[in-house]
Amino acid sequence: MTTPKGSGRSRKKQTPKSAGPRVPGPAEILAAAQSAVEAAQSVAGQALESAQLTAEHAFDAAVRLPPASAQLAAQLPGLIENLSMAIDRLNATIDRLDRTLALADPAFAAYDRLLPRLEAMIALGEDVLGKLARLPGISMLGKVTGLSGRRPGEEEPPPDPPKRRR
Repeated sequence: MTTPKGSGRSRKKQTPKSAGPRVPGPAEILAAAQSAVEAAQSVAGQALESAQLTAEHAFDAAVRLPPASAQLAAQLPGLIENLSMAIDRLNATIDRLDRTLALADPAFAAYDRLLPRLEAMIALGEDVLGKLARLPGISMLGKVTGLSGRRPGEEEPPPDPPKRRR
């Protein structure tokens, strides 16, 4: 089948002709410039009002701030610096103590092994002295030898006063 118009024909689309870029006139340029100036003045006015409001709040805060608080605020950076130096010194001291304890650790281990033995020897000595004290005649031996249970460096107790007879 064939169409009455034929198959070989093609339709051309018709496009409107473009006029090219439009150039504004002097009146349009003047109107755009005036609106730009008005917008700039509006923004500048708002910025000025905002700056004045901020300055008023800052002045109010400065007037209400007591002098002692202002001095403390002025000293705060120095205090923070001193605190950081103190923390650095404390860290150095802790490191030094840690190294010292690491060096002393073998001595502590030796003391831990030695102390039970010393305690056992002291207990044995006390047991021996307790048993010797129960032997008859030991008190007399102590008086004869001058070792009456006093420790070295102790003075001899004063003698008992003589008893009077009636």
